[in-house]
Amino acid sequence: MIEVVAPGPYATVQDLGRPGHGHLGVPCSGAADAPSLRLANRLVGNPEGAAGIELTFGGARLRFTGGAWAAVTGAPCPLELRRPGGVVRPGMAAPFWVPPGGELRVALPSTGLRTYVAVRGGVDVPVTMGSRSTDSLSGLGPAPLRAGTVLPVGPTGALPPITVDAAPPPAARPDVLRVLPGPRDDWFVPEALATLCAQPYLVSQDSNRVGVRLEGARLERARGGELPSEGMVAGALQVPPDGRPIVFLADHPPTGGYPVIAVLVSADLAGAAQLRPGDRVRFRLGRERA
Repeated sequence: MIEVVAPGPYATVQDLGRPGHGHLGVPCSGAADAPSLRLANRLVGNPEGAAGIELTFGGARLRFTGGAWAAVTGAPCPLELRRPGGVVRPGMAAPFWVPPGGELRVALPSTGLRTYVAVRGGVDVPVTMGSRSTDSLSGLGPAPLRAGTVLPVGPTGALPPITVDAAPPPAARPDVLRVLPGPRDDWFVPEALATLCAQPYLVSQDSNRVGVRLEGARLERARGGELPSEGMVAGALQVPPDGRPIVFLADHPPTGGYPVIAVLVSADLAGAAQLRPGDRVRFRLGRERA
Protein backbone atom coordinates (compact mmCIF):
# COMPACT_ATOMS: atom_id res chain seq x y z
CA MET A 1 0.00 0.00 0.00
CA ILE A 2 0.95 3.62 -0.58
CA GLU A 3 -0.53 6.19 1.78
CA VAL A 4 -0.85 9.73 0.46
CA VAL A 5 0.42 11.95 3.28
CA ALA A 6 0.15 15.07 1.10
CA PRO A 7 -0.91 15.12 -2.56
CA GLY A 8 0.57 18.47 -3.55
CA PRO A 9 -1.57 20.94 -5.53
CA TYR A 10 -3.23 18.24 -7.65
CA ALA A 11 -2.48 14.54 -8.00
CA THR A 12 -4.31 11.72 -9.75
CA VAL A 13 -3.90 8.09 -10.74
CA GLN A 14 -3.20 7.76 -14.46
CA ASP A 15 -2.41 5.02 -16.94
CA LEU A 16 -2.56 5.33 -20.74
CA GLY A 17 -6.27 6.09 -20.74
CA ARG A 18 -9.48 4.65 -22.11
CA PRO A 19 -9.44 5.20 -25.88
CA GLY A 20 -12.26 4.09 -28.15
CA HIS A 21 -15.23 5.51 -26.23
CA GLY A 22 -15.60 8.87 -27.97
CA HIS A 23 -18.92 7.77 -29.49
CA LEU A 24 -20.22 7.48 -25.92
CA GLY A 25 -18.97 10.95 -25.01
CA VAL A 26 -16.12 9.57 -22.86
CA PRO A 27 -12.70 11.25 -23.18
CA CYS A 28 -9.56 9.15 -23.53
CA SER A 29 -7.92 10.73 -20.47
CA GLY A 30 -4.72 9.02 -19.26
CA ALA A 31 -1.33 10.55 -18.51
CA ALA A 32 -1.01 14.03 -19.97
CA ASP A 33 2.70 13.34 -20.63
CA ALA A 34 2.40 9.72 -21.72
CA PRO A 35 6.11 9.22 -22.63
CA SER A 36 7.11 10.11 -19.06
CA LEU A 37 4.69 7.57 -17.57
CA ARG A 38 5.87 4.90 -20.00
CA LEU A 39 9.48 5.56 -19.03
CA ALA A 40 8.76 5.41 -15.29
CA ASN A 41 7.05 2.05 -15.74
CA ARG A 42 9.88 0.61 -17.82
CA LEU A 43 12.39 1.64 -15.16
CA VAL A 44 10.67 -0.53 -12.52
CA GLY A 45 9.88 -3.43 -14.86
CA ASN A 46 6.17 -2.71 -15.30
CA PRO A 47 4.23 -2.86 -18.54
CA GLU A 48 4.23 0.64 -20.04
CA GLY A 49 0.50 1.01 -19.46
CA ALA A 50 0.53 0.30 -15.72
CA ALA A 51 -1.11 2.94 -13.55
CA GLY A 52 1.07 5.43 -11.71
CA ILE A 53 0.66 8.76 -9.95
CA GLU A 54 0.61 12.02 -11.89
CA LEU A 55 1.66 15.00 -9.77
CA THR A 56 0.89 18.55 -10.84
CA PHE A 57 3.57 20.93 -9.58
CA GLY A 58 5.09 18.38 -7.20
CA GLY A 59 4.71 18.92 -3.46
CA ALA A 60 3.68 15.34 -2.62
CA ARG A 61 4.54 13.05 0.29
CA LEU A 62 3.94 9.31 -0.17
CA ARG A 63 4.41 6.70 2.59
CA PHE A 64 5.05 3.09 1.54
CA THR A 65 3.67 0.59 4.05
CA GLY A 66 5.59 -2.21 2.35
CA GLY A 67 8.90 -2.17 0.51
CA ALA A 68 8.74 -1.41 -3.20
CA TRP A 69 10.78 -0.27 -6.17
CA ALA A 70 9.81 3.15 -7.50
CA ALA A 71 10.90 5.60 -10.19
CA VAL A 72 10.09 9.27 -10.81
CA THR A 73 10.08 10.92 -14.25
CA GLY A 74 8.65 13.96 -16.00
CA ALA A 75 9.10 17.49 -14.67
CA PRO A 76 12.36 17.32 -12.66
CA CYS A 77 11.89 17.63 -8.89
CA PRO A 78 14.26 17.26 -5.94
CA LEU A 79 13.48 13.94 -4.25
CA GLU A 80 13.93 12.96 -0.63
CA LEU A 81 13.45 9.47 0.78
CA ARG A 82 12.99 9.35 4.53
CA ARG A 83 13.58 5.85 5.87
CA PRO A 84 14.66 4.18 9.09
CA GLY A 85 18.28 5.07 9.58
CA GLY A 86 18.42 8.31 7.66
CA VAL A 87 17.51 10.33 4.61
CA VAL A 88 18.68 9.70 1.04
CA ARG A 89 18.07 11.70 -2.11
CA PRO A 90 17.34 9.45 -5.08
CA GLY A 91 17.69 10.78 -8.61
CA MET A 92 15.08 11.27 -11.27
CA ALA A 93 14.64 8.66 -14.02
CA ALA A 94 16.30 5.87 -12.03
CA PRO A 95 14.77 2.97 -10.05
CA PHE A 96 15.25 3.09 -6.27
CA TRP A 97 14.16 0.91 -3.36
CA VAL A 98 11.72 2.28 -0.78
CA PRO A 99 11.87 0.19 2.42
CA PRO A 100 8.76 -0.53 4.50
CA GLY A 101 7.69 2.65 6.25
CA GLY A 102 9.74 4.85 3.92
CA GLU A 103 8.33 8.21 2.89
CA LEU A 104 9.03 9.69 -0.54
CA ARG A 105 8.90 13.48 -0.67
CA VAL A 106 8.67 15.19 -4.05
CA ALA A 107 9.50 18.90 -4.04
CA LEU A 108 8.46 21.53 -6.59
CA PRO A 109 9.72 21.02 -10.15
CA SER A 110 12.44 23.30 -11.41
CA THR A 111 10.88 23.30 -14.88
CA GLY A 112 7.76 21.77 -16.35
CA LEU A 113 4.54 20.92 -14.58
CA ARG A 114 3.76 17.20 -14.37
CA THR A 115 5.81 14.52 -12.61
CA TYR A 116 5.13 10.77 -12.60
CA VAL A 117 5.70 8.23 -9.83
CA ALA A 118 5.69 4.57 -10.85
CA VAL A 119 5.84 1.71 -8.37
CA ARG A 120 6.72 -1.85 -9.33
CA GLY A 121 3.43 -3.73 -9.65
CA GLY A 122 1.50 -0.59 -10.59
CA VAL A 123 -1.19 1.28 -8.67
CA ASP A 124 -3.95 -1.33 -8.43
CA VAL A 125 -7.13 0.76 -8.10
CA PRO A 126 -10.35 -0.54 -9.72
CA VAL A 127 -10.67 -0.43 -13.51
CA THR A 128 -13.42 1.72 -15.03
CA MET A 129 -14.13 1.22 -18.75
CA GLY A 130 -10.76 -0.42 -19.26
CA SER A 131 -8.64 2.14 -17.41
CA ARG A 132 -7.57 3.16 -13.92
CA SER A 133 -7.20 6.82 -14.95
CA THR A 134 -8.85 9.72 -13.19
CA ASP A 135 -10.79 11.79 -15.73
CA SER A 136 -11.17 15.35 -14.48
CA LEU A 137 -13.83 16.19 -17.08
CA SER A 138 -16.26 13.26 -16.85
CA GLY A 139 -15.48 12.18 -13.27
CA LEU A 140 -14.70 8.58 -14.27
CA GLY A 141 -12.04 6.68 -12.37
CA PRO A 142 -10.71 7.24 -8.86
CA ALA A 143 -11.12 10.62 -7.20
CA PRO A 144 -8.16 13.01 -7.18
CA LEU A 145 -5.77 12.06 -4.40
CA ARG A 146 -6.02 13.70 -1.00
CA ALA A 147 -4.29 13.30 2.33
CA GLY A 148 -5.22 9.90 3.74
CA THR A 149 -5.88 8.20 0.39
CA VAL A 150 -4.48 4.65 0.39
CA LEU A 151 -3.47 3.15 -2.95
CA PRO A 152 -3.01 -0.61 -3.32
CA VAL A 153 0.00 -1.88 -5.27
CA GLY A 154 -0.37 -4.75 -7.72
CA PRO A 155 1.47 -8.09 -7.58
CA THR A 156 5.06 -8.27 -8.82
CA GLY A 157 5.70 -12.01 -9.05
CA ALA A 158 5.23 -12.28 -12.81
CA LEU A 159 7.19 -9.12 -13.70
CA PRO A 160 10.60 -9.31 -15.38
CA PRO A 161 13.66 -8.27 -13.36
CA ILE A 162 14.76 -4.66 -13.29
CA THR A 163 17.63 -4.42 -15.75
CA VAL A 164 18.48 -0.70 -15.94
CA ASP A 165 20.19 1.67 -13.51
CA ALA A 166 18.99 4.93 -15.02
CA ALA A 167 17.55 6.47 -18.16
CA PRO A 168 19.29 9.19 -20.20
CA PRO A 169 18.28 12.70 -19.15
CA PRO A 170 15.20 13.93 -21.00
CA ALA A 171 15.51 16.50 -23.74
CA ALA A 172 14.77 20.07 -22.76
CA ARG A 173 11.16 21.11 -23.16
CA PRO A 174 10.82 22.70 -26.60
CA ASP A 175 10.02 26.40 -26.74
CA VAL A 176 8.38 25.87 -30.13
CA LEU A 177 5.53 23.43 -30.76
CA ARG A 178 4.88 22.20 -34.28
CA VAL A 179 1.37 22.37 -35.71
CA LEU A 180 -0.44 21.17 -38.81
CA PRO A 181 -3.31 23.09 -40.41
CA GLY A 182 -6.54 22.07 -38.74
CA PRO A 183 -9.79 20.81 -40.26
CA ARG A 184 -11.40 24.26 -39.93
CA ASP A 185 -8.55 26.59 -40.82
CA ASP A 186 -10.77 27.89 -43.64
CA TRP A 187 -13.03 29.46 -40.98
CA PHE A 188 -10.24 31.98 -40.32
CA VAL A 189 -8.76 34.80 -42.34
CA PRO A 190 -5.90 33.68 -44.65
CA GLU A 191 -3.24 35.22 -42.40
CA ALA A 192 -4.52 33.57 -39.17
CA LEU A 193 -2.05 30.66 -39.23
CA ALA A 194 0.79 33.14 -39.80
CA THR A 195 -0.50 35.17 -36.84
CA LEU A 196 -0.53 32.02 -34.68
CA CYS A 197 3.14 31.38 -35.51
CA ALA A 198 4.36 34.98 -35.51
CA GLN A 199 4.82 35.64 -31.80
CA PRO A 200 4.81 33.79 -28.47
CA TYR A 201 1.72 33.06 -26.42
CA LEU A 202 1.53 33.12 -22.62
CA VAL A 203 0.11 30.10 -20.76
CA SER A 204 -2.90 31.17 -18.71
CA GLN A 205 -3.54 30.39 -15.04
CA ASP A 206 -6.81 28.77 -16.18
CA SER A 207 -5.03 25.83 -17.84
CA ASN A 208 -5.61 22.26 -16.61
CA ARG A 209 -5.67 18.64 -17.83
CA VAL A 210 -8.48 19.52 -20.24
CA GLY A 211 -6.49 22.15 -22.10
CA VAL A 212 -3.79 24.81 -22.13
CA ARG A 213 -5.40 28.23 -22.43
CA LEU A 214 -3.24 30.79 -24.16
CA GLU A 215 -3.06 34.56 -23.99
CA GLY A 216 -1.72 36.53 -26.93
CA ALA A 217 -2.59 37.51 -30.48
CA ARG A 218 -6.25 36.92 -31.35
CA LEU A 219 -7.02 34.76 -34.36
CA GLU A 220 -9.58 36.44 -36.57
CA ARG A 221 -12.37 34.43 -38.13
CA ALA A 222 -13.49 34.84 -41.73
CA ARG A 223 -16.81 33.08 -41.15
CA GLY A 224 -19.38 33.89 -38.53
CA GLY A 225 -22.13 31.71 -37.14
CA GLU A 226 -22.02 28.45 -35.24
CA LEU A 227 -20.15 25.28 -36.09
CA PRO A 228 -21.98 21.97 -35.49
CA SER A 229 -20.33 19.90 -32.79
CA GLU A 230 -17.70 17.55 -34.22
CA GLY A 231 -15.01 15.20 -32.98
CA MET A 232 -11.70 16.47 -31.62
CA VAL A 233 -8.31 14.93 -30.91
CA ALA A 234 -5.68 15.65 -28.28
CA GLY A 235 -3.52 18.49 -29.51
CA ALA A 236 -6.35 20.31 -31.29
CA LEU A 237 -6.10 24.12 -31.14
CA GLN A 238 -9.68 25.22 -30.75
CA VAL A 239 -10.48 28.93 -30.99
CA PRO A 240 -13.45 30.25 -28.97
CA PRO A 241 -15.14 33.57 -29.80
CA ASP A 242 -12.48 35.63 -27.96
CA GLY A 243 -9.94 34.53 -30.61
CA ARG A 244 -7.43 33.04 -28.15
CA PRO A 245 -6.51 29.39 -28.82
CA ILE A 246 -6.80 26.47 -26.40
CA VAL A 247 -4.53 23.42 -26.82
CA PHE A 248 -6.53 20.38 -25.77
CA LEU A 249 -4.83 17.76 -23.57
CA ALA A 250 -5.71 14.30 -22.23
CA ASP A 251 -9.07 15.15 -20.62
CA HIS A 252 -10.38 17.13 -23.59
CA PRO A 253 -14.03 16.58 -24.58
CA PRO A 254 -14.62 14.19 -27.50
CA THR A 255 -16.51 16.90 -29.41
CA GLY A 256 -16.43 20.66 -29.67
CA GLY A 257 -18.39 23.46 -31.28
CA TYR A 258 -15.63 26.00 -32.02
CA PRO A 259 -13.40 25.76 -35.11
CA VAL A 260 -10.02 24.01 -34.84
CA ILE A 261 -7.40 26.08 -36.67
CA ALA A 262 -4.47 23.71 -36.15
CA VAL A 263 -3.41 20.45 -34.49
CA LEU A 264 -0.14 19.71 -32.71
CA VAL A 265 2.04 17.02 -34.22
CA SER A 266 1.76 14.00 -31.95
CA ALA A 267 5.44 14.09 -30.96
CA ASP A 268 4.92 17.51 -29.35
CA LEU A 269 1.92 16.61 -27.17
CA ALA A 270 4.11 15.75 -24.18
CA GLY A 271 5.82 19.13 -24.42
CA ALA A 272 2.47 20.88 -24.35
CA ALA A 273 1.46 18.87 -21.26
CA GLN A 274 4.51 20.22 -19.40
CA LEU A 275 3.67 23.90 -20.01
CA ARG A 276 3.06 25.72 -16.75
CA PRO A 277 1.19 28.99 -16.13
CA GLY A 278 3.38 31.91 -17.09
CA ASP A 279 5.43 29.96 -19.65
CA ARG A 280 5.81 31.39 -23.13
CA VAL A 281 5.44 29.14 -26.15
CA ARG A 282 5.62 29.60 -29.88
CA PHE A 283 4.12 27.59 -32.73
CA ARG A 284 5.43 26.82 -36.18
CA LEU A 285 3.99 24.92 -39.10
CA GLY A 286 5.61 21.50 -39.28
CA ARG A 287 4.80 17.98 -40.30
CA GLU A 288 4.43 14.60 -38.67
CA ARG A 289 7.43 12.34 -38.56
CA ALA A 290 7.16 9.23 -40.72
